[in-house]
Amino acid sequence: MTEATIDTDLIPADLHACLDDLARHLATGAALRGKGLRWISRADQATPEGGDPRGALALAIAHSPPDQPDANAPTGTLFAIFDAAATAEDSFLRPARQMRAAGYVMHGPRCLMVLTCGDGVQVQALDGWAFAIERARATLPDTVRDLAIDMSQYRHWPRPVRAYVDDCLAGVQGPRGRTIDLRWTPSLVAEAHRILMRGGIYLAPADARSGHARGSLSMLHQAAPIAFLIEQAGGRATDGALPILDAVITGFDSRTPLVFGCVDKVDRVAAYHDLPEAEVSALFGHRGLFRT
Repeated sequence: MTEATIDTDLIPADLHACLDDLARHLATGAALRGKGLRWISRADQATPEGGDPRGALALAIAHSPPDQPDANAPTGTLFAIFDAAATAEDSFLRPARQMRAAGYVMHGPRCLMVLTCGDGVQVQALDGWAFAIERARATLPDTVRDLAIDMSQYRHWPRPVRAYVDDCLAGVQGPRGRTIDLRWTPSLVAEAHRILMRGGIYLAPADARSGHARGSLSMLHQAAPIAFLIEQAGGRATDGALPILDAVITGFDSRTPLVFGCVDKVDRVAAYHDLPEAEVSALFGHRGLFRT
């Protein structure tokens, strides 16, 4: 079987071998051979694995969705690449903005690799056994009014998130004065790809459930690579208020809320979080504050 390769246009030379190896692994199911990889951190493992001691790069990788296999949701793999240091901690536990590259591979009707090396976003499609560039400079459009959030957790959300969602769902009669389409798929990769292609906003807020006070998504393996991609495509990604990429990754299991999508929509969510509690409470009785 011929192994998959990627189109190397616009990719820095020192990342070629690593990304080519990653493409083979994700497209064919072969084991990662770690070419150029000194450390590999997997979302389902507590500690990173050591690879090539002379490798210059460190890879964080996560499969999506990690659970709910019976949902038959679109699947994919997220990855983030950093410059390797002498230890795994120094390689991964650093400011998120220090990523060298990030992306995902989505396994659906077509196998797609979406990639950024810090200079825009490429979309590559698997054609035979090679990934070829389909879009050299993907940018986030603002053509739809989609809201992606898991409504089953509504009662657990903080009040600013509930106020924002209530205003969206009120439609043309509400303060937004427009219809908002609610969408949700239990696959972060599928949601990220839909928003990258169509626009809209995705929210995975912190909530009151045990273990979710600091969010439910892995900062290293999920939120950081998504934030890098979305920013490079002209969008925004925050924890609800502050940019994800301005945060420091503090642990291999650290969690964060995540809000990403079109800039104006993400900024609107931040505005709800910036309000004093008394004003947020007032929104539930008077819905005109955020009319546009």
